[in-house]
Parts: sequence; C-alpha cells; structure tokens
Amino acid sequence: MQSHALVALVTLLALLTYFWMGLNVGRARGKSGIAAPATTGDPTLERAFRAHYNTLEWLPLFLVSMWLFALYWNDRVAAAVGVVWIVGRILYATGYVADPAKRSTGFLIQLAATAVLLFGALGRIIYVMAVVGG
Repeated sequence: MQSHALVALVTLLALLTYFWMGLNVGRARGKSGIAAPATTGDPTLERAFRAHYNTLEWLPLFLVSMWLFALYWNDRVAAAVGVVWIVGRILYATGYVADPAKRSTGFLIQLAATAVLLFGALGRIIYVMAVVGG
C-alpha cells in the first residue's frame, strides 16, 4: 500500500498558505482602518482580499486533483507538483498585492500545476476504467 503522507503534508501546507493570505487581509484591514464586512476603499485591502478569495476558488480544484493524482499515479509526483502550486499561489498573492499586473507569473505557474494534476488524474482514471476494468 502506498503512503500518502507527502500529499497530506502538501495539503496542510496549501491550507497554511491560504491561512497566511487571510492574515494578510487582516493586516491590510488594520492598516486601512476598513472594518469587515467592507472590502472596498483601499487598493491594498482590495488586492489582498482578491488574492485570498481567488485562492479559495482554486483550492477545491487543486486539492481534489492532487489527491486523485496521488491515488491513481504517484504520491511523490503529486506532492512535488503540489509544492509548485503553492509557490505559484504565493507568487500570485505577493505580486497581486504589490501591483495587479505582477500576478500573471504566479497565476500561470499554479494553472500549469493544476492542469498537470487534473488531466493526469483524469487520464489515468479513464485508462484504469477502460483497460483494467474498474
């Protein structure tokens, strides 16, 4: 039986990255003086909020794909690609907060990592169903 400890660790690191982004939103709120639930009025707060929320939008696609890739292909490869996704999200968030035009590199990195995991898992599942029978 294959251990999935590496993917479990990367899952927790991804959640810690998301938590860090939430803390950044809180810091931006404190600096701007804009209390919840408002999300507009300060460009830095707005960018931190969008980076955080956009990461939430990507988390289900990434996490499910990473776990399915690990189950159907390989835990180590899934974990390594997961680390690439995390690096991409960090670059995305820091770039976005600094200047929205600087978010593209991080976005493309995490997009590529997600695509590898998603289509790798999908292809392998289709293969198993067609060739192995189940």
